[in-house]
Amino acid sequence: MIPISSPVLDRAEQEAASAVLASGRLAQGPCVTEFEHAFADYVGVKHAVATSNGTTALHAALLAHGIGDEDEVITTPFTFIASVNAIIYAGARPVLVDIDDSFNIDASQIEAAVSRRTRAIMPVHLYGQPSAMDAIMQVAREHGLAVIEDACQAHGAEFAGRKVGSFGTGCFSFYATKNMTTGEGGMVTTNDDEIADKARLVINHGVSTRYHHEILGYNYRMTDIAAAIGIVQLKKLPTLNARRREIAGLYDQRLGKLTGLILPRVFPNRSHVFHQYTVRITRDFGSTRDEVADFLKEKAIATGIYYPIPVHRQRSLQQWELANCPFAVTEQMAEEVLSIPVHPGLSPLDVEHVIDAIKSLGGMR
Repeated sequence: MIPISSPVLDRAEQEAASAVLASGRLAQGPCVTEFEHAFADYVGVKHAVATSNGTTALHAALLAHGIGDEDEVITTPFTFIASVNAIIYAGARPVLVDIDDSFNIDASQIEAAVSRRTRAIMPVHLYGQPSAMDAIMQVAREHGLAVIEDACQAHGAEFAGRKVGSFGTGCFSFYATKNMTTGEGGMVTTNDDEIADKARLVINHGVSTRYHHEILGYNYRMTDIAAAIGIVQLKKLPTLNARRREIAGLYDQRLGKLTGLILPRVFPNRSHVFHQYTVRITRDFGSTRDEVADFLKEKAIATGIYYPIPVHRQRSLQQWELANCPFAVTEQMAEEVLSIPVHPGLSPLDVEHVIDAIKSLGGMR
C-alpha cells in the first residue's frame, strides 16, 4: 500500500535521539534550546518557544496574547478541530468565516465578522498554502487585533517572500505526518519579546525561576529527545519540501486535463509546501469522491479526506452554536476534497502508479 503520509527518518535521527538518551538529560534541556534558535532563524523571527504539540502551541499563543473569557477569535470552519478547540481552551469564543478556493479563510469576509469583542484572527495555512496574509494583516492593523497563524501544516511556506509564522504569532506542529516531525511536538514563533516571555511561562507551569510561579501555567514542554530529532529534520526540510513540490508538479502536468477533477491552485505571492495534495472530485468526474477513494484503495493507494465534517458540524462543539451562516464553500469542499500521496518517500514508480490509477477513472477534457 502506498501510504498517504510517511515520515522520512534515517540514521541521523536515530543517532541524535540516542545521544540524548546517553546524556541522561531527557527533559527540556540543551537540545530544546538549540532547536528553538534554529527554528527561529529558519522562520525569520526573534523567538521560538518549543511545546509538546501543535495544539499546545496554539493554546499557549492565545494565552500569551491575554485572550480569554468574553473574547472572540475569528478563524475558519474548514480545519482540524484543534484550531477551534484551542480557542475554547483559552475561554474565548470561536467566530467562523467561510473559506475560498485556496481552502483557506476568505480574507474578504473577515472584517464583517469583527465585533467589539474580537481580539484576534487565526488564519489556518491549510494543506501547506499560506492564507492571504496581506489582507489579513491589514484588517488586523485597522482593528488592533492580534494575528495567530495556525501554520501546523505549512512549515517553510511563504507569502510574498516571508515565511509563515513571521507575520503574527506562528504556531507549528511536528506530528508524525507533518512536513517535518519530532513524533509529537510544536513551536510558537514571534518577534514580540513580551509574547515570547509569556509563552514560556504558559508552557512551564508559570515558572520564571525555579518554584516561582508567576501565572497559572501548564506542562506543555518539549523533550530533548523530540528536539534532537527536530534539529535533524529542520536541516532536511528544504529538500523534503522541494520533493513535495516536484511530485505536485507531476500531478499538475499529468492530471490537469481530467474532466471533473479540480487540482489545487497555488495563489499569487504564495509558496505552497504541499503538506497535502488535495484534489476536488466534482459531479462531472463520473465517480463520486468515495468511489474514487475505494478504487484507489483497491489499487493499493491510500487517500485521505481532510476534512469530511467541518468544525461547525462537530457534535462536541454544538453548544457553541457555530453554524451561524451556511458556510457554502466549506460545505462544498467537505463533499469534494480528496488528498492523494505527495510525501517525499514516494518513488517515481509510486507517483506513476497514482497518476495512472486516477487517469484510468476519469475522462479527458
